[in-house]
Amino acid sequence: MNEDLYLRNPEETELGRRILKHSVELIYKLGFEDFTFKKLAQVIGSTEAGIYRYFENKHKLLIYITAWYFGWIGFQISYQTNNIEEPKVKLQKIINLLSSPIEDDKQTSYIDESLLHPVIVAEGSKAYLTKQVSANNKLNFFQPYKDLCSLIGNVILEYNSNYKFPKSLASTIIEVAHFQNFFMHNLSSLTDFTRKGKETEIVEFLNDLVFSCIDRN
Repeated sequence: MNEDLYLRNPEETELGRRILKHSVELIYKLGFEDFTFKKLAQVIGSTEAGIYRYFENKHKLLIYITAWYFGWIGFQISYQTNNIEEPKVKLQKIINLLSSPIEDDKQTSYIDESLLHPVIVAEGSKAYLTKQVSANNKLNFFQPYKDLCSLIGNVILEYNSNYKFPKSLASTIIEVAHFQNFFMHNLSSLTDFTRKGKETEIVEFLNDLVFSCIDRN
């Protein structure tokens, strides 16, 4: 994790890990706008000052957990596609992983990925859709997201080395997976997927979109 995102590494202490764990849970429950360090302090039995020793503000915390998620999902993709030789099957696996509900990874006891995923779907874009995005980008705050796009883009090129837009398609896969999921649950008139919990239809749509693009080139 980028050291400029925190004042003290939260993964190195019990309090820091509790900050991460309950931040995800509270943002999931309240939404990022209503989430505050004061409310977090009450939940974890600490003080606001204690939380500020780890994170300068709640936006830095949001960038942290967003970066953490992209790093984690990138690892899952690499691990679960490691023994797959066929690029098309790899891409299908990636689409499925990005579009489907995620189960909690018991190896990371301080973050519940089953809650983190919907948090990223609903709140993740707020990490970079800000006036400070260029300055934050210079500090490499979004490197895990870029690494994930690069990973997916390389698989796209494995499938079709002549495809002109691998990075654009890679980021589109991620964003479409997130936004269609959000629309399905909140703004159903913006999507064809009106049945909540039918993420398999998003997977089907993305497979159609992705391979229609790649196969034309």
